[in-house]
Amino acid sequence: METNDLVQTKYQQWLQDPNIDAETKQELHAIANQPLEIEDRFYKDVEFGTGGMRGVIGAGTNRMNAYTIGIATQGLAQYLQEDSSRKQHSVAIAYDSRNQSPEFALEIALVLAGNGVVAHVFKALRPTPELSFAVRSLHASAGIVVTASHNPPEYNGYKVYGNDGGQLVPDQAEKLIGQIAGLQSFAEIRKLSQAEAEANGLLNWIEEKVDADFIDAVTAISPNPQIVKQMGEQLQIVYTPLHGAGNLSVRSALKQLGFNKVTVVPEQEKPDPLFSSVKSPNPEEKEAFTLAIKLARQIDADIIIGTDPDCDRMGAVVKDAHGEYFVLSGNQSGALMAHYLLGSLKDQAKLPANGVVIKTIVTSEMGAAVAKSFGIPTLNTLTGFKYIGEKMTQFDASGEYQFIFGYEESYGYLAGNYARDKDAVVASMLICEAAAYYKSIGKSLYDVLQELYLAHGHFQEKLESRTLKGKDGLEKIGQIMDEWRNHPPELVNGIKVTTILDYSKGIDDLPTENVLKYVLADHSWFCLRPSGTEPKIKVYFAVCGTTGEESANQIQAIVNEVMARVDQ
Repeated sequence: METNDLVQTKYQQWLQDPNIDAETKQELHAIANQPLEIEDRFYKDVEFGTGGMRGVIGAGTNRMNAYTIGIATQGLAQYLQEDSSRKQHSVAIAYDSRNQSPEFALEIALVLAGNGVVAHVFKALRPTPELSFAVRSLHASAGIVVTASHNPPEYNGYKVYGNDGGQLVPDQAEKLIGQIAGLQSFAEIRKLSQAEAEANGLLNWIEEKVDADFIDAVTAISPNPQIVKQMGEQLQIVYTPLHGAGNLSVRSALKQLGFNKVTVVPEQEKPDPLFSSVKSPNPEEKEAFTLAIKLARQIDADIIIGTDPDCDRMGAVVKDAHGEYFVLSGNQSGALMAHYLLGSLKDQAKLPANGVVIKTIVTSEMGAAVAKSFGIPTLNTLTGFKYIGEKMTQFDASGEYQFIFGYEESYGYLAGNYARDKDAVVASMLICEAAAYYKSIGKSLYDVLQELYLAHGHFQEKLESRTLKGKDGLEKIGQIMDEWRNHPPELVNGIKVTTILDYSKGIDDLPTENVLKYVLADHSWFCLRPSGTEPKIKVYFAVCGTTGEESANQIQAIVNEVMARVDQ
């Protein structure tokens, strides 16, 4: 059957399916004369990847809706019930500020209840890392967060966590995907009403004690609480939750530790599924801090922090040598936090002999250089915090290493052992505490960053991406990867390519993934990777020069040459 025929067949099946409600069918009837829209909604199923699924909200197989979520949850219930080691399985559920998030969370809970699985649901939006914490503290079999992180407003998503509080890793996800793929019809979704689920003890609302325990766990990570007591009235902090789930948790953690000068950007304080004050609710992008920087100038703030909609990523802005606000990259923030945390532990003789820092293969080597200066090794994982969480769980069992800090260039950080996912709450606390400590000795975070460059080299990184939407875009991304894999460059910017790492073939006991990394003779590198959550190909670049100017020129030359070939 031709692709267009398959699309039309699926479209008609949804229109005729007795299990699909009238409102959804009305939405589909409204696009009857829009063949391209029908194709985009039905040319594939919304993909359930290693971490879950993410897509545009709406009717269709390639959309986030009650039916695609229902099938995924039915598959999850069956996946859990294959494990007979527990008499009663349970799942913790959280959601963020996006459209349909509370409704999707309840739908998930009622399908789980229909399968005899207890659903523990937060009563209102909560940060993703608190869900990771809740899975562990409630001894749940799994966890789900309804979120699309920092995707545009029309998106929502569904992330699945294992019983250790970490996102599912590939071998677990494949078993779950197998269960989902085996479901043939929406008639197979078992579901209770809310009244039935509550009456049978299969739907429980998570108590506020979990919130308090989470904040206690975060603030317990503080290496120098006495510094905050000393500087809590002097450090001026501006915070923006970017309309997301971080507002209450971040402020609670900062307040509990003793930071009393926290000013929230008023236009971005309240949850807003349209994220109407920003182009993108992403602290990786400078534009997201426009209002925060304006407010910081008015009150002469020392530091600005921002968290993304589900509060697992944190971005920071500090004053440079001229008093201008300078947006730190994820790599720079990670190196600064690692330096502060490791230095504090060393000063207090608390640095564990078997301590470890974990980062991803596309994260700067600067943090590894910092860790090495304290005698602490750094391990690399594939991109995605789930792999850092997996290592943490392995080390908990083996005792081989004691986890101190984990981070990735995309603004995700974790210190401590209370969760298994990146946490913007602890990152906000740590970077503010670092700023307070350095202010107490007459330095800014920017000053310390320059000291790290002098000590370890001028590391510089860049990320380029190309958005290629739809079926054609997916094919183009595949073609780009094939082209680079089959015809690797010998020279880039006139420098010999000395190492080619093809992670699709399995390297260093890491899972296989469609990622290519090229290392040059001067130790600079670049890496091509299709995004797992967006219709993008991402290209990461990193260099280390003797001066900032040298690094800037070197990285730009490599970017220009590589991206010219990508764009062909």
